[in-house]
Amino acid sequence: MLNVKRLSVEEADWLIAGAVFASREQDIPMCIAVTDESGHLIAFRRMDGAKITSISIAVDKAFTAAAARKPTHIYNQLCVSGQPTFGIHITNNGHFSIIGGGLPVTVDDQIVAGIGISSGTAEEDRKVAEAALAYFYLQSEYTP
Repeated sequence: MLNVKRLSVEEADWLIAGAVFASREQDIPMCIAVTDESGHLIAFRRMDGAKITSISIAVDKAFTAAAARKPTHIYNQLCVSGQPTFGIHITNNGHFSIIGGGLPVTVDDQIVAGIGISSGTAEEDRKVAEAALAYFYLQSEYTP
């Protein structure tokens, strides 16, 4: 029998709150997705003015971070022609994202969720995701 840790909706909302705060600091309205450890959506927020095309991108980043268990920017570095993982970005019905801005969420060394941010550059999205994680850990008192 496996025991699986999973975020509650309230905990997912902490991630979204942290992302909204960081997005406002950067003055970039974002799409924010939070998935469970298997990559299934728990919560989503599209800030006023966020790009409509970023809705599915944010969800895909969160899916990838949770289900593949690595930040999406890592796969961007690995998914280069000639590398063993080249082509991974077209797997999972095209939902595997290699664009920065998706991070796994860990609690007690176990991945419990993924967060995906989209509407800025890959680096801006990543900074917002990192700030969301920092806020989550502050609110929850969990350790990564």
